[in-house]
This record gives sequence, structure tokens and C-alpha cells, in this order.
Amino acid sequence: MRVLIINTSERTGGAAVAASRLSEALKNNGVKVKMLVRDKQTDQINVVELKRSWKNMWKFVWERLVIWRANRYRRHNLFAVSIANTGIDITHLPEFKQADVIHLHWINQGMLSLHDLKKIFQSGKPVVWTLHDMWPFTGICHYAKDCDRYQKQCHNCPMLYGGGSKHDIAYQVFRRKKKLYTLSPITFVACSKWLADKARQSSLLEGHTVTNIPNPINTNLYRARKVTDARIKSHLPIKGKFILFGSFKITDKRKGIDYFVEACNLLAQKHPELKSELGIVVFGKDSDQLADMVPFHVYPLDYVSNEHSLVNIYNAVDVLAIPSLEDNLPNTVMEAMACGTPCVGFQVGGIPEMIDHLHNGYVATYKSADDFANGLYWALQESEYESLANEASRKVATKYSESAIAKKYIDIYNKVTGKNA
Repeated sequence: MRVLIINTSERTGGAAVAASRLSEALKNNGVKVKMLVRDKQTDQINVVELKRSWKNMWKFVWERLVIWRANRYRRHNLFAVSIANTGIDITHLPEFKQADVIHLHWINQGMLSLHDLKKIFQSGKPVVWTLHDMWPFTGICHYAKDCDRYQKQCHNCPMLYGGGSKHDIAYQVFRRKKKLYTLSPITFVACSKWLADKARQSSLLEGHTVTNIPNPINTNLYRARKVTDARIKSHLPIKGKFILFGSFKITDKRKGIDYFVEACNLLAQKHPELKSELGIVVFGKDSDQLADMVPFHVYPLDYVSNEHSLVNIYNAVDVLAIPSLEDNLPNTVMEAMACGTPCVGFQVGGIPEMIDHLHNGYVATYKSADDFANGLYWALQESEYESLANEASRKVATKYSESAIAKKYIDIYNKVTGKNA
């Protein structure tokens, strides 16, 4: 069986990392898989990069210009929505023609347009689509927040400046998707049960299969190692305790930086003795900005893409803080837990599916900085830490190993093609 995985990027962003890991997991379990991307970051021979051209860059810019105009010429939520009005026709490529299954992942920002998707669906090839956010079943947003209009028909989009209008761009794209999805059966796979439940509520996916399979992780790479060695390799002090916080861009409000900063301040107020022994390790764009926001010593790192470096960082810290306000199934939680690092996160999205409260981490009340601070203190000072760490790594090994996830996808491929892998 030949599977073509399609994602905008090979390694940049959570969806790209998840898609790449799935590609490796499938390959290691006997599936002939290729990955088609617009932006390639490694020299992997099974990853095919689309031909670079100024036209492709212009397509990305053109989409943002149309959104900017619909937004009354403001940058408001400019990158929180996508309209897929531009993209690249891939149906003529040999990798597409040779594939038995087309497996879509995150295909926005100029990778595939709605017109390109139409050609894929009309090709007659079975399509599996892994959902990494809500965009495939909403009008234009990647996360709908408190809006539920996608359940029937998007309009008056709150993501647009001024709240949109009755027949705004969200309404138009929603209607185009509705017509598009009738062309062929699509198997939608959500990475979390939370996202699967949201997808089933959308009228766009009515009549299509929606199931849930988490992302895989290489537990041979992501595993517990000696803390001292990890701290030396990560250029961190040997003594002390460390909280890890990070994302692609730490100032992204959706990643909860405001709540993390408030929780750190509360932690210092309630437990001033921690000021001398607790450090904050932060990775991601703008990481140095955190130093002026929290009352603890900050160790800023750039965005870390090297997996061996990530493993060392997870093993060097004592707890991962993930105060995301919206999230699907964060790779960072899975990675940290695989390394035996407990996590503290809000009860939102797929996070409570990963963190078992007081068993392998702490699930804080949504948007409560006070409870988040309590969770950090509990994990650092009050928990049976060794047991907590062991349960975290055990959860990942049981639920998210490459072989377990590959088998579930192979079962889906067999079902949609009628072939044996």
C-alpha cells in the first residue's frame, strides 16, 4: 500500500511534527509512505518538496490580502483564519498518481486551495484527513473559541473585525466547503476526543466518518534520562528546580502566557522561598521577553527543533507548564510525559485526555491562574514526584507509541481501500 501524506510544512509547527512522526511510524510498520510538503526542513528522501517559486509565495500573500480586506483593512486575527483561495494543484504529480491513499493533514497558507481539494476529491482516490485544528469543519477559523455557528452555518464571524456580516467571507467559505465535501466520502481523524466531538457537531461533516486517533511519538528517543547529564547538555545549573514553558511564539495569547505570568507571580507571593531555587526555562520566539514578566530567573532559549536537544531539555526540567486556552493534543505534553516530566495544564481541548489529574500531572480549572499556580507548587513540592514521573512516561508508552498508532491508521487505510497493507 502506498500512502501520500500532505502537510504545508515538514517540521515547522505541531501539525508538521505530528505528520512527520506518523510518516516514520507507518514506514517502520511496513507501509510505503511519502510526505508532500511546500516547506522542507530535512534531507529525508521520502519527503518531497513542491517546486519553490515566487508564484507560491504570492499565493500566500494574496490569501492574507483578501482576509485583510474582509477585515476592513486591519490585522485583527489575520493569521487566525484561512480561506484557502489559493494553492497548488498536486494531482499531476507522480507521487499523487502512485498513491493508494491521500492523507491530508494541515494544508493551509497557500498549500491547497478549495479548488485543489476539489480535484483531489474528484480523482476517486480514498481520502483520509487528520484534523489538527477546527478549520476543516468551520468556515474560516482554526479555533472557534466560544462560537458555535459552525454547527449549522457560519456567518457574522466573530473572528472578523466588527463581527462580520450575514453573508461574510466565513459564510461564503462554509458554503463552498459544504458543496465540496459532497464530492466523495472522506474519513476524518481527530487527534483528540475533544476535537472529534466538535467535528461531529458540524453540519459540514454530516455523512462522513469521524474517528479519533492520537499522534504517535518515538518512545525510544523520548524517554527518561539522567537529570544531571541533561542539565549539562542544556547549559542549565545542576542544582535547583525548573519549570518549562514554551511554544513556537511564546507571546501568542492562545498559548496562555498571561495566565502563566500571573501564576508565577502568585507562586512567588505565596511561597517566597522559591525565588532563590526556582528557575523558568522558556523556548520559542520572543522567549527573552519573559525575563521582565516573572519574579524568577529565566533561562531563554530560541525555538528548538532538534529532537535530541528537546529530549535533554525535557529531562533537565521538573515540570512542563502548558496554560493553553485552546489546544488539540499538544506535542509538548506528549514529549514531556514520555521523558518522565509531569505537566500542568488547563482543563481544555485534548489536554485532560493526556494529563490524568493528580496521577501523572495536574489539570487546573480553566483560566484560573490561582489553580494553575497551585498545580505547579503541588507538582514541585507536594506530590510523590517519582511516582508522578513514572506514571507520565507509562501513559505515553501505552497510549501513543508508534506501533500502536500506526496499526490504527493501517486499519483505516485497509477499510477505505479494501486492500491489505
